[in-house]
Amino acid sequence: MVASPAPTVIGQAPRRGRVLLPTIIILGALVIGFVLFTSFYTDWLWFDSVGNTSVYTTQLTTRAVMFGTFGLTMAVVIGGTMWLAYRIRPVVTPLTQEQAGLERYRASLAPFRVLITFVVTFLVSLLAAISASSEWSNFLQWRNATDFGITDPQFGLDLGFYVFTYPFLRFVLGFAFTAVILAILLAIAIHYLYGGLRLQPKGDRASVGAQVHLSLLIAIFLLLKAAAYWLDRYGLMVKSEALVQGFTGMKYTDANAVLPALTILTFVALLVAVLFLVNVLVRNWVIPTIGLGLLVGSSTLIGGVYPAIVQQFQVRPSELVREQPFIERNITATRSAYGIARADVQDYAGTVDPPSPEVIAANSGTLDNIRLLDPALASPTYNQLQQIRAYYSFNDTLDVDRYMMEGGRRGAVVAAREINIAGIPENQRNWANDHAVYTHGYGFVSAYDNTALTNGQPDFFESDIPPEGLLDIEQPRIYFGELSPVFSIVGGPEGLPPIELDYPDDASPTGQVNNTYTGTGGVRVGSLLHRLLFATKFQDSNILLTDLINEESRILWDRPPLTRVEKIAPWLTLDQNPYPAVVNGRIVWFVDGYTTTNAYPYSSRISLGDATSDSITVRSGSSAIAPIDQLNYARNSVKAIVDAYEGTVTLYAWDESDPILQTWMKAFPGVIQPKAQMPAEMEAHVRYPQDLFKVQRVVMSRYHVTDPATFYNGTDFWIVPFDPTQTIQQFQPPYYLTLQMPGQESPTFSLTTTFAPQRRPTLAAFMAVDSAPGDGYGTIRVLQLPSNTTIPGPTQVQNNFESDPEISSELSLLRRGGSEVDLGNLLSLPFNGGLLYVEPVYLRATQDGYPLFRKVLAAYGGNVALEDTLDEALAKVLSTDPNPTPEPTPGPSPDPQPTPTPTPGPEPSGDPLTDLQTALADAQAAYDRGREALARGDFAAYGEAQAELEDALRRAAEAEARLLGEDAQPA
Repeated sequence: MVASPAPTVIGQAPRRGRVLLPTIIILGALVIGFVLFTSFYTDWLWFDSVGNTSVYTTQLTTRAVMFGTFGLTMAVVIGGTMWLAYRIRPVVTPLTQEQAGLERYRASLAPFRVLITFVVTFLVSLLAAISASSEWSNFLQWRNATDFGITDPQFGLDLGFYVFTYPFLRFVLGFAFTAVILAILLAIAIHYLYGGLRLQPKGDRASVGAQVHLSLLIAIFLLLKAAAYWLDRYGLMVKSEALVQGFTGMKYTDANAVLPALTILTFVALLVAVLFLVNVLVRNWVIPTIGLGLLVGSSTLIGGVYPAIVQQFQVRPSELVREQPFIERNITATRSAYGIARADVQDYAGTVDPPSPEVIAANSGTLDNIRLLDPALASPTYNQLQQIRAYYSFNDTLDVDRYMMEGGRRGAVVAAREINIAGIPENQRNWANDHAVYTHGYGFVSAYDNTALTNGQPDFFESDIPPEGLLDIEQPRIYFGELSPVFSIVGGPEGLPPIELDYPDDASPTGQVNNTYTGTGGVRVGSLLHRLLFATKFQDSNILLTDLINEESRILWDRPPLTRVEKIAPWLTLDQNPYPAVVNGRIVWFVDGYTTTNAYPYSSRISLGDATSDSITVRSGSSAIAPIDQLNYARNSVKAIVDAYEGTVTLYAWDESDPILQTWMKAFPGVIQPKAQMPAEMEAHVRYPQDLFKVQRVVMSRYHVTDPATFYNGTDFWIVPFDPTQTIQQFQPPYYLTLQMPGQESPTFSLTTTFAPQRRPTLAAFMAVDSAPGDGYGTIRVLQLPSNTTIPGPTQVQNNFESDPEISSELSLLRRGGSEVDLGNLLSLPFNGGLLYVEPVYLRATQDGYPLFRKVLAAYGGNVALEDTLDEALAKVLSTDPNPTPEPTPGPSPDPQPTPTPTPGPEPSGDPLTDLQTALADAQAAYDRGREALARGDFAAYGEAQAELEDALRRAAEAEARLLGEDAQPA
């Protein structure tokens, strides 16, 4: 007899399954919960480390309130709709084939009905809550809205309504539409499933409960539609359409056709909503359906066809006349929104006359401060001369600042020597070195911007390791910088041997000096819990296992200045060019923050990415620049300071009158400090931000035109010229220069740019903004040249350089013999009623070379020069008549002074090599005579020497051509 299997074996598998699945679910929930806890808690620790936990808690609380409020609202609407539709289902359904088929589905779904209702409600509500929580910034702006003190010209509402209230109302209305539409769809589905709606009629097509339910939902939808039509009236003030290159706001058709149409449609929608409310009692669908058709027809005819007819037959035949008042509104609003309304635009003669000694003396503040060190080219030179070790590095583009010296304030090109773990030799790359040894940069390098050493190297006044120079740096370590590693473990108790590499020292037995971080930056990571949290955060088990962490260790992360400011002030749009400075012996980073919006009525929108892109910084889109790419209002409202050693972030309200800033200061009280609290030593290094200036110059290129008719025609628009020294077609970047504009009593540190007319290579205007702190800070000055000016623009000047025979020949000689010529920034300077152009020329070896300053290109009017020094180049272009002289007519000359003519050179000897050597020797002699004449101030002798030099270079070129021609002959 065979024994039957034990019953316990048969029942174990199901019981195991019943235990295993819940266990997996619980473990999964615990893991997800721990990961979420890690994210939230480590973020709180980061904010605590910078003393701004209120920013994090306010964001978190606001998100939670939005999440809960809108999620619960959606749950009530969706769950209530599903429950009510089932609750009022018909008890008995007609016996039709349709209902017989549906009965099978009803029977199948009956055991899971409650679960399905819960799951659908939960998922829809969760998605709605997540979407709503992302609108926390709109909620805070609505909750803390500040008036602009300016009313719009159409409705008389304060502009704060459009900037703060309108976006949040739009979100709420959109959320309500989504909830009601989903409710209608679910109600229709459930009523159909349970027989409340029937396609095969046997009796009524809809039950009483279904009719009442759907009538109420449709009425609510129509009430929301009426509210949307009413709100759309205000939306006309901020809509953007291309009437004239990005025109924003209401136009003639909007004001005289669309606006009345929206008002009419509002009342039509209200009327139809009332019909559906009445239908709850009457339950006769004929009249509500007719009303719904009336609304659709009215929307098509009144809201679409009628405005099109007005546009076609009233506006287009006389568009300028119709649109002129609205163009004027657009001009006024745009100039105000971008801060150019108070720009000082003055006519500039655009004449080019030989300067007198008095003119040169009066412009000495400009001529003595011409920047010759190009920050866009100097990085390889700084790396070669001041990198010290491969694991240090400087940014690709250096920064311009100024420092007070014994002789006064001097311009400087500055850079922070940061750690770069990519430069660590591959055989030394390991976890300990990457995260515990190579933790920080060291030192600050600065050179005068208007001089260079005789060998072409920068003239450093702060350099080397340890720091040597004039800035008295007390704390040279850079733990928070643009190139800092993702995270570093630093710090330790007293008495423990330091392991962090401080700087190399050949005198040390180990070849280096080590350091232990003693600052307060970062978060303590010594406890087991914190090690586990950060190992989870960075997905790095070494944090949990390493023995390099002790009870005093701290972990530093989110270290770049832009990242730190962005986390503390997420409502700001940040300038993408932070710059370092030495203030009171410490290295700090300056970051400019902007308050922006795209909801300023009538102001034209521009792309931030496109406007701020130039030949140095090529950008596209807004992914790394701002939450929104299209904006129509900007203010430099905040200056942020990040300490390079401690990592502390201090925000100062730079434009305290800005309503958007005031709104955020109410939302986050105590986070932003008053401007008056910024130390004077720190304020001395404030400068006008580049990104804002780039935006303003794009706006100014069109909105310097204030006459509506001229603006409509677009005939007087300017363009920002492309950088003529680069092969890519990108805007010429603005340049920081110390110069004296007409009407100014002394030179001022300024940010400058040029404009060119459309389709012409000449100059249209020059713009500069005062960048030095003080009463004049932010004052925009524009020199507008006559439309018939012959002053060359940057592109034409660069072409004049390249096409000049003497300059072209000398540049060709420089480019030979294993060398490359790098052209520096082409600087434009107002001078003597015209424009003076200066461009440094750098020479570098083709193989692993770095740029060294060698020569200067200068242009004034029709004069161009390429010389070894700036003084020589200026003397050459300013000592002769810069205006082209027409050919003289035959007859006696009234001028008894002959023009300098070169002494005839020797006749060709027949040997091209000998002729070349002779010509080069003559060229050197003429060059030496010219320098001696320049030193004596004898411009006449200098002119003769230059003529002889030109003749010698011509003979050298001819001899070289003959020599190359003989070499090319077949043997």
